[in-house]
Amino acid sequence: MPFPYKAVLFDWAYTLVDLVNEDGFFAFQELFRFLEGKGIALPDATEAFQFTDSIFKETIRTSRVTHQEAHFETVLKCLLLRYQIDVGEKTSLEEMLRVYYAAIHSCRKVYPDVLPALKYLLDGGVRMGIISNTTNPGFIKHSERRKTGLDKYFEFSIYSTEVPFRKPHPSIFRLAQSRLGMPPEDILFVGDHLQNDVKGSQDVGMCAAWLNRDGGPLSNGICPEYILGDLTGLTGLTKTKSQALDRA
Repeated sequence: MPFPYKAVLFDWAYTLVDLVNEDGFFAFQELFRFLEGKGIALPDATEAFQFTDSIFKETIRTSRVTHQEAHFETVLKCLLLRYQIDVGEKTSLEEMLRVYYAAIHSCRKVYPDVLPALKYLLDGGVRMGIISNTTNPGFIKHSERRKTGLDKYFEFSIYSTEVPFRKPHPSIFRLAQSRLGMPPEDILFVGDHLQNDVKGSQDVGMCAAWLNRDGGPLSNGICPEYILGDLTGLTGLTKTKSQALDRA
């Protein structure tokens, strides 16, 4: 039986990639070690991290209300201003971000069910893209996608730091739809977050598959067309809603 949708859009974190145990302080220490190696005068690392972490968390809380994404890059600039850290020509903001995120991403893993599912869709001629909420700069996310070996499966990625609004705002889903050039009913969105991924995509007319790896309950009256324990469930999908829910 052919796959019932012409395109599938995926969330990134906890859908395709397990973030495992990210350690922001470890990454911050790695950044400071890098800067110290460049001979740059620095404040106490713990104090500087606490300042940065506080500002960063506040921007994230605000983004959940406004749907305008928080940017770690902006927070890093704030750190440099607060402590008058002068990097001069010894490094660049981009290089600093690459050092920081190399540490952050070092523990990430692609889920074992991802590659078989993506290969199944690719072999079936299904078009694929990514819509991801992230505080990372776009160039960092594009680099991460290449390093995971998933590049060949996706036509495009849309990251919330590169567009006006984050999921569940409809504009980010409509942008992906315009890239695909097809009506929303031909597109399936797959993600792990009920509000951002399921309701957000349904609000623009797409069908949604909730990736419920942990067996959590439905909430807030949100009803996905499909519930999947892992991505291998995509291989047996039909457009019959009742059958999809019976499999949950």
